[in-house]
Amino acid sequence: MANNNLSSRSLLEKEKLNGIKFLYWFRNLRIVLKQERKEYVIEELVPDEPAANAHRADKDKFKKHMDDMLDVSCLMLATMSPELQKNTRT
Repeated sequence: MANNNLSSRSLLEKEKLNGIKFLYWFRNLRIVLKQERKEYVIEELVPDEPAANAHRADKDKFKKHMDDMLDVSCLMLATMSPELQKNTRT
């Protein structure tokens, strides 16, 4: 699976987002996220944090979403030009 992730991510690394070809970059981002099974992060709202007494499954689901969201945001930043990276809130 790691080799597949690296090869699919090369779609984004070969041409970084520089503000001109957003739709092309976003289409490739969706391809990569779909292959990594993280596309839901850009499609779904962030879930509410479960209460302290919530079931372990609910807490685990929330943690996975937050971890995947961090992975996706770092991937997005890494595939942007330095100029666009400076304009984002990290």
